[in-house]
Amino acid sequence: DVGEVERPHNDALMITAQVSGYEVQRVFVDTGSSVNVIFYDCLKRMELDIQLTPLHTSLFGFNGSEVTPLGEAMLAVVLGEGDLRKVKMVRFVVVDVESAYNVILGRPTLNAFQAVVSTYHMKLKFPVGDQVGEARGDQNLSRTCYQIAVKTNQRAEVKEGKKSMSSEKRPRNSDLEPHGELMEIQIGETEEQTTKIGKDLRNELRDQLIALLKEFRDVFAFTPEELTGIDPTIMEHKLNVDPLRKPVKQRLRHHGGEIDKAIEVEVDKLLRAGHVKEIQFPDWISNTVMVRKALNKWRSCINFRDLNLACPKDHYPLPRIDQLVDSTAGCELLSMMDASQGYHQIPLAPEDQSKVSFVTSKGTYCYVVMPFGLKNAGATYQRLMDRMFKSQIGRNIKVYVDDILVKSKSSASHSGDLRETFKTLRAFGMKLNPSKCAFGVKAGRFLGYIVTERGIEVNREKVKAILDMASPRNIRDVQVLTGRIAGLSRFIARAAERSFPFFKLLKKKSAFLWSDKAQMAFDKLKEFFGELPLLTKPEPGDELVLYISVGSVSLSLVLLREEGGVQQPIYYTSRVLQGAEARYSEIEKAALTLVITTRKLRPYFLNHVVLVRTNFQLGETLGRPTVSGRLVKWAVELSEYSIKYEPRRAIKAQALADFIQEGTKGEEKKWVMHVDGSSAAKGSSLGI
Repeated sequence: DVGEVERPHNDALMITAQVSGYEVQRVFVDTGSSVNVIFYDCLKRMELDIQLTPLHTSLFGFNGSEVTPLGEAMLAVVLGEGDLRKVKMVRFVVVDVESAYNVILGRPTLNAFQAVVSTYHMKLKFPVGDQVGEARGDQNLSRTCYQIAVKTNQRAEVKEGKKSMSSEKRPRNSDLEPHGELMEIQIGETEEQTTKIGKDLRNELRDQLIALLKEFRDVFAFTPEELTGIDPTIMEHKLNVDPLRKPVKQRLRHHGGEIDKAIEVEVDKLLRAGHVKEIQFPDWISNTVMVRKALNKWRSCINFRDLNLACPKDHYPLPRIDQLVDSTAGCELLSMMDASQGYHQIPLAPEDQSKVSFVTSKGTYCYVVMPFGLKNAGATYQRLMDRMFKSQIGRNIKVYVDDILVKSKSSASHSGDLRETFKTLRAFGMKLNPSKCAFGVKAGRFLGYIVTERGIEVNREKVKAILDMASPRNIRDVQVLTGRIAGLSRFIARAAERSFPFFKLLKKKSAFLWSDKAQMAFDKLKEFFGELPLLTKPEPGDELVLYISVGSVSLSLVLLREEGGVQQPIYYTSRVLQGAEARYSEIEKAALTLVITTRKLRPYFLNHVVLVRTNFQLGETLGRPTVSGRLVKWAVELSEYSIKYEPRRAIKAQALADFIQEGTKGEEKKWVMHVDGSSAAKGSSLGI
């Protein structure tokens, strides 16, 4: 029967199937596919604990387009409903490309289910014992997917360009932004050669700063031709390609008139700047993709995906964000600087230039400088910054990859700190982008936090993103919510406890249901975000104070400093109890909280004496030679830190009182046993 199918139609068969316990929509039944495909975005949202099997065979479409799979995965697929359900283990090829579908069921699965497909009836039928099971297609969803697929194909190059840089983000200024009013000043010979300074500077300081910027005008690049580049003897980027990997030469993709013209313009700019050159015999070839920017402009990107897969990870350490933010807060003046095309100022090793090649409709080119999108480019850049500013880092400058921030405890010393920085930039030949610099500001956004002289403030844009959220309607929305909460967790007392109803939804394998309890937690969370605390940073020699909160589902703590009887929070952190941890005794949970804290906030414990205020007898328990098991292990781990214990006192600050309330259970009461003497080791009797 045709049932409710709208006729006539040419719609594809789009069904819903259960995959590894999850109900998955947009499952495309494709009788022309020789493989089963699950798209990585879908697999990632399922959060399955599986290991992909390597697969070295590429997939080819009917137009010759090539896709390199991430690997294979064996997953259980259920078709049908009720007693007419059928289960098969299906081998899926995992691909990371944009698609209108979540899953493609090809001939291998259809044959395994002994399925008969009718696109006319929008059904798939299969035998279940002596009966017949079926999976009905969704015609409306099929048409929606078709429309999405058309749009996806139209912007495939743009999206692929973004995805190719997933492992190495393009440097940008979004994590370094001044707050407050700025004024534009001319520092070069022409009116266009300008930069920005804080508007509310004192006249004397402003004049001093302007004179300094004009003196060091040569550290700014107003045109690409002014980029002299770093001396290769100081730093150059090397690929270290796995010699066992076969070079991949991607075929030229045809983009169309407008995009081809934009690519040509970008390549001409790179040629004039000396960043690329033509090449006749490249080893690897990648494609150019274009990302549309604001004002209808384009940004060129190269899809280095195949080359990146052949390069091992450079594990050069990046600075800890919390330490960078702490050391920046409390400064009177800040200057935020951005290197002009920072990655392009680092030369590429000559022996690797033929590998970093790309093809356009006009020819084949290779980079002679480190391009955006290359794996390990960020590590190379951080290594250069650490080498350049070795004598300043930790004193008057902070660097996180391409984010450069000069900080001064007093406004009087800021010009001197900037002069020292400019001399270093001049010595190494590093150039700044004047349009993206701001000098002499009192506050700014740094690595996602707002740093001021008062302390560390929450980024109101992140708070607004949560306050503006509607109630989640699916698992994806819940994942977005928990991700945004995690980004603010340093400011949130008992974040894990407040978010627990949301975490429960992510663990469920049944159909999504946003309950009244989850809605209540969501509403309370929004109310709480109205007044997040101002955080402070510890000063050298401070004795820090730690409060612990043990709940039935989570562990929480707050680290703070006390000054003049005032308690100021430094860091909130929390975690949901996992597995057997929920069955720990209260004293074990308290000890676990302390252990987790020392691991997460290790630098604070290494550099300060920490006073733990708790009603749990932690000091006595962990100091006993008779304790065994996990407590002994934790006691040994904690022994390297200077930790003291004392009973909890009254909580003075409202933010800390909110942390304690409803969260902590009191100390376990000691049981007293009364024996009447009726049974004892020496016999039986009455009495005491």
